[in-house]
Amino acid sequence: MRRQPFAEPGSAGRERKAARDVRVAVAFDHRGVKLRERILEELDALAHETVDLGTDTDAKRIDYPDKARELGDAILGGDAERGILVCGSGVGASVAACKMAGIRAAICHDVYSAHQGVEHDDMNVLCLGSEVIGAELAVDLVRAFLGARFDGGERYVERLRKVEAMEKEMKDGHVTTA
Repeated sequence: MRRQPFAEPGSAGRERKAARDVRVAVAFDHRGVKLRERILEELDALAHETVDLGTDTDAKRIDYPDKARELGDAILGGDAERGILVCGSGVGASVAACKMAGIRAAICHDVYSAHQGVEHDDMNVLCLGSEVIGAELAVDLVRAFLGARFDGGERYVERLRKVEAMEKEMKDGHVTTA
């Protein structure tokens, strides 16, 4: 699988894609489906290319780890640049998505975290809780997340290198201290 790299130091001034060019994978479990229509409407209004991974009904249980893996695979495989993952609280989705090396997911229920997570931490998956926030706050968060770009500053890149080292250690079956 191809990983989505973070920006290198000094790249902040380089030309970037306009927000309209972002390919966004979206996935909802059976509880997250409450926010589905409003989020998809907003992505369409913002002219983002959407990779819809479902689900579209709460009639059948769909487990968030399965949706997290689908969404992570879409990003790591190059089918999407960012992802939006919605479950009941956002917590389970975030926990599951972060188990995939190269996926930097966070639950964000405030606008500051939704853009700062991208700017400083190169977050590539926004996790939301449909039982915690309403549809209008959800779209505010989506706009902040998709409108943000990684800062690329030296200190942020160094931190991400440490995260990647942790991922590699876990993959290799050993963890060392910093």
